Amino acid sequence: MFAPSAAAQIDTAELDRRATLLMNQLEMTGMSMAIVENGKTTFAKGYGEELRDSGQFVTADTVFRWASVSKGVAANTLLSVVEDGDISLADSAEALAPSLKLPRLADNPNAQVNLVHLLSHQTGIVRNAYDNRIEAGKPAKPTRTALSELGLLCAPGTCHTYQNVAYDASAEIIEAQTGLPYKTVVQQRVFDHLGMDSASMTLEGLTRNKRWAKPHGRFGARISAVKPTYYRVPAAAGVNSSVTDLAKWMTAQFPESGHIPADRLSAMQTPVIATRGEQRFLNRRFRELKNAHYGLGWRVYEYNGHKVVGHRGGVEGYRALVLFDPEKQAGIAVMWNSPHTRPIGLQMEFLDQLYGLPRRDWLRLKEGT
Repeated sequence: MFAPSAAAQIDTAELDRRATLLMNQLEMTGMSMAIVENGKTTFAKGYGEELRDSGQFVTADTVFRWASVSKGVAANTLLSVVEDGDISLADSAEALAPSLKLPRLADNPNAQVNLVHLLSHQTGIVRNAYDNRIEAGKPAKPTRTALSELGLLCAPGTCHTYQNVAYDASAEIIEAQTGLPYKTVVQQRVFDHLGMDSASMTLEGLTRNKRWAKPHGRFGARISAVKPTYYRVPAAAGVNSSVTDLAKWMTAQFPESGHIPADRLSAMQTPVIATRGEQRFLNRRFRELKNAHYGLGWRVYEYNGHKVVGHRGGVEGYRALVLFDPEKQAGIAVMWNSPHTRPIGLQMEFLDQLYGLPRRDWLRLKEGT
């Protein structure tokens, strides 16, 4: 039970100062950050360059890749299709997505992965199953069918094993139920609805923008081209947008916004399965985020007694994160065009401000030392 309390006013100038200092680190190239307070975007800014040493500076309108933050869009869209009335969350994902073939339990061959299991990564197969095939250029549907070759780590619905190939079956289900391409349904039901003018779901959608961040590797090494690989599993990692539009998506997750039905938000943001691997990662670096769970397309945590919801994502040359308190209608969105984890500290410094906690150097900038 999370007790309501008034949110502290966010010192956006201090977060801006800290973000600027972060960009002085050798590993950083470009970044954008947005802050939402009381359901409104109060700060959005770009830092660094879209392409190192180009003089093309990142702005709040520069487009980045969301990577796995895209999963919340897929969950929201599939739930909206469920609300249309022809399918239910209890239905078999394999029955609704013909390409999805999963291994069977020897002692219970009739056990099914339903839509809740699919959207909360409870298929029972090894985590990130056959991502290597997608990265090698293989198409999604035959790769999903090949999942049947794998063994089960646990019975469906009993453990969390993070997926991309399997998760993208949600796009296939949406297409089968609506008769439209997945990207068209998302455009109509999410991007257009929220006024996300920069958002898209293809490689061409990224590169046709006047301002888009180019991918970089460690310490600013330029990556020659954006790989199309994860656009082949768009429900898992296909969205692009500016941080301004990412903030619009985040704001839509607040019940008071009225953009998404309350029952759907509750389904997405209610903890479904504990994510022990995620918690181990957090314990090493960001220990105050506790009680890590996965809902439907969103991660759910506890921070200083408060429920917070979010997701992180990464594909080659890009990283993104969103973290918010839906009750306080406040959150942070950050995207950057390099593979480093240090910017995750910005979300922690935001939360400390939100809850009136003592300042901590989560970015590890060691000011004054």
